[in-house]
This record gives sequence, structure tokens and C-alpha cells, in this order.
Amino acid sequence: QVQLLESGGGSVQTGGSLRLSCAASGYRFSGNSVGWFRQAPGKEREGVGVIYGSGSPTYYADSVKGRFTISRDNAKNTLYLQMNDLKPEDTAMYYCAAECTVGWGSSILLRPSYFKTWGQGTQVTVSS
Repeated sequence: QVQLLESGGGSVQTGGSLRLSCAASGYRFSGNSVGWFRQAPGKEREGVGVIYGSGSPTYYADSVKGRFTISRDNAKNTLYLQMNDLKPEDTAMYYCAAECTVGWGSSILLRPSYFKTWGQGTQVTVSS
């Protein structure tokens, strides 16, 4: 059974930093693209960043480029999202996604439906 467990969310002020983690179990983590998505109240789920199985390349949403960094440790079956210079518009529930059903490409950042397995989410709140 594939499981994803996110952690690291919290409340910070504008300009602060957080590091999210996603521990995966139950499948061959290293062989598959994974990503982070987020969903704010009343909005659709959107891609934040995705990363290839080997750790490179990566794709990011324009809104987070230069501020967020996605990485993975395949030896630990763990995905990370380092978030710096946080803004109030980054406030959302953040989800880890795995088991991508299509080949690598920038389009997977735009299609949450391409991922089969999701974590329960971790809340990030940024106050001004």
C-alpha cells in the first residue's frame, strides 16, 4: 500500500521560511516523478513544483520560482520543499503527490490528475 506523509507546515510571517517533508512508503520511490501541489480555500489545486525520479530536472510554478526549491532523497524515500521569502498568497494546504501516470514533462505540473497517490496535506499559513 502506497502511503505519503507530509510534515513541516505551520504559521509564519511574511518573509519567513518553512521546509516541508513527505515520507513515502510502499512503492519504488526513486523510479517515479513526484511533486508538491497546493490548494487555497475556494481555489483549484495547483502545481508548485515537480521533480524527476533521479532528482533532476525540476519544474516550478512561476509564482514560486526563485523562492521555493524541491528536492528528494531517494535513499530516505523522502521529498522536500524548501520555501523561502514566504508571502500571504502562499497560504494553502500543501500536498505531496506520487505515482505519476505519464512520462516526464512540464505538463505534469499543470495536471494533478496525473498523480495517483496523495498525502493528507500540511497547512501553511503566512501572515502579513
